[in-house]
Amino acid sequence: MLPQDFLGRVLFLLNEYGTSLIKGAGVTMIIAIVCTLLGCVIGFAVGIVQTIPLDRKNRPIHWFLLRLLQILLSAYVEIFRGTPMMVQAMFIYYGAAAIFGLNMSMWTAAIFIVSINTGAYMAESVRGGILSIDAGQTEGAKAIGMTHFQTMMYVILPQALRNIMPQIGNNLIINIKDTCVLSVIGTVELYYTTRGIAGTYYTYFEAFAITMVIYFILTFTCSRILRVMENKMDGPVNYELVMQDPLVAGTGTYKFNEKKHSQFNDQNMDTREGGR
Repeated sequence: MLPQDFLGRVLFLLNEYGTSLIKGAGVTMIIAIVCTLLGCVIGFAVGIVQTIPLDRKNRPIHWFLLRLLQILLSAYVEIFRGTPMMVQAMFIYYGAAAIFGLNMSMWTAAIFIVSINTGAYMAESVRGGILSIDAGQTEGAKAIGMTHFQTMMYVILPQALRNIMPQIGNNLIINIKDTCVLSVIGTVELYYTTRGIAGTYYTYFEAFAITMVIYFILTFTCSRILRVMENKMDGPVNYELVMQDPLVAGTGTYKFNEKKHSQFNDQNMDTREGGR
């Protein structure tokens, strides 16, 4: 018997469908985490290619091919950033079946759609993070003979990663929430599960109140974990200045003579004031 009060209905739904809601939340988190990681890989690859310097005079064929690739990648970024993910899901899932005869499974379709969408947003974040690093870093790396790939991997990206960490966390939070649009292609995640539960007893308010709390717990927990990771990357606020190298022998090394330095400053002061 379904209770009449709000709290009673909430407890009834949790008792009856709590396991289903947990499974739906698990599917949501798996899709969000995996797709965020894959999207970061795509975004880093696209961002690095988009920042490769072009040299038209010395290598015209290389310049043409690279420029063509950059145009295609720019088109990919603009299309997937400029259209809703729900429309992309419908277009890719049903389009792949209609045009190529490819019937993708729930997991394949979900991971592919969210990953390429995340990759488009990450590409712009990575490009901005790379451009935010001082140009002298790149010039110094090239001066010692490093290639563009080596410069990116060992000099620029380690510094840019800290700058784009908030955006990576933001994309994870967005993916946790936006996985609900995958219900249009039959992905049984948290929203899809909740909709089925709500329709069984027509308890839409109670069911989605529970789901809203679950989404908040997931996003809040992830945001706190990511904040801790950002603080770890920042390192300590204060650093101890080491005045002596313990690996260097003390014998024969120069020792600063403060008394002599003080006398030298006094003589200079006398000379500036007209003394001899």
